[in-house]
Amino acid sequence: MSARQMSRSFCFGLLCLAVAVAAASPPALADQQQTSAPLVSLTSGTPQELEKQGDQLRSQKRYLDSIDYYNAAIALQPTALLWNKEGIALLFLTRNKEAQKCFQQALKLDKNSPEALNNLGFIQQMQKKYGQAIKYYNKALVARPNSATFHYNLGAAYFAKHDFNKATQEYGAAYQLDAGIFQRVSKMGVMAQTSSPEDRAAFSFMVAKMYAQAGDFEHSLEYLRKAMEEGYKGIDKVFTDTEFASLRTDPRFADLMAQKPASLQ
Repeated sequence: MSARQMSRSFCFGLLCLAVAVAAASPPALADQQQTSAPLVSLTSGTPQELEKQGDQLRSQKRYLDSIDYYNAAIALQPTALLWNKEGIALLFLTRNKEAQKCFQQALKLDKNSPEALNNLGFIQQMQKKYGQAIKYYNKALVARPNSATFHYNLGAAYFAKHDFNKATQEYGAAYQLDAGIFQRVSKMGVMAQTSSPEDRAAFSFMVAKMYAQAGDFEHSLEYLRKAMEEGYKGIDKVFTDTEFASLRTDPRFADLMAQKPASLQ
């Protein structure tokens, strides 16, 4: 694939599926090769052993096998965390209705489960039910107010509704809690494509402004270039918006503007 094609296929809105701290790395982080048969028996393992084996299999993208182990663990000792993990595995198999039922089962065991609330919001957002998604994300934030992931997802839902003021507020909160979230979010969850090239361009400009205001010029310039390549029509605002004032003194800014990267649309 050429660089031009890659740029044209750029997606934003990388929503984060929520797993508890004790969970294995999310599937998007997995790069292991499939290994030999699991060591733990489905019929004789303890709930903890079965859960751990399910986590390992899920990290290897062996989602069907991981579901077998989560089911076995749930049969012995059902918890909201186990239902949530099974739901995530099902999402990666695009079995969204079954995943939704798992997250709902998690809430039956723990009505304030922040992971399950966030992931139900994710499902609603994938169905473009943004109002419902926002409700779930807000509930997740009540349960865990300092989650950069939840603020990011809420920002993505507001952005999809074109409520850019609230989107900026939530993205800003996510950035304050985790300065690296915009760089790492693609490794943490499932990708959701925006509805139009204009939205992708606006998103890139918004993030560039956020980084510029925080003094992170390198990332600000990176997103400014993306905004220009994506054809952002308001790019001249970079010369007047106060958030870019300090960036405008950086020689790299002048170089980028002089290059005038062409739209790749």
